[in-house]
Order: sequence, then C-alpha cells, then structure tokens
Amino acid sequence: QVHLVESGGGLVQPGGSLRLSCAATRSSDSIYTMSWHRQAPGKERELVAAMSSTETTYYADSVKGRFTISRDNAKNMVYLQMNSLKSGDTAVYYCNARNEKAPSYAYWGQGTQVTVSS
Repeated sequence: QVHLVESGGGLVQPGGSLRLSCAATRSSDSIYTMSWHRQAPGKERELVAAMSSTETTYYADSVKGRFTISRDNAKNMVYLQMNSLKSGDTAVYYCNARNEKAPSYAYWGQGTQVTVSS
C-alpha cells in the first residue's frame, strides 16, 4: 500500500515556474515507477513525466525541455519542476506510484491544482 500527497500547486503567470512535490508513504520495500499525470477540464488524464527506479525518464512531447521529474528515495519524495509554463499547462496534477514487479498495483494522490493565467 502506498499513500501519496501532492503539494506545490497554485496560480502562476505564463512564463513562470512551479515545483510540485509528492510525499510517499509505503508499507513495503517494493520498488515503484513514479510519475506525474494531469487532467484539464473536459479532457482525459494524461501522463506528463515518469521516472523508474533506475531513473529512466519519460516526458510527454508537450513538456519536453520545460518540465523535469526527480526523486529522492531517501526522503520518499518525487518532484516536478515546471518552467516556462503556458496556459495549456493548467490542470489538476496527480502523482502516481506503480509497482514495477506487479504493475496492476498503482496508487494515486488526491491532486494539486495548477493554474497558469495572467
């Protein structure tokens, strides 16, 4: 079981930056791929960035070069640094943990709102 809590969302002007954090608590030593997803109003949830336990990363084309995912395993934290934000980045951002040896076991946080507007 994994419990995830996101923080760091808010209102930012276009071109600005935000850093999202995800605090994870877990009851086992299973290894997880950590990822960030987002869902804008009226749209499906989409994968934004992911990092495996071996630190292999994936980024959606729409955020490449602007967003950076990182993790601190000692602190059980995952971060998403978001730079050069655009209005199209406005969404609720969710943290996800997926068990790498049992992928059907995946957990979600409650989400944090990011609004990019002038």
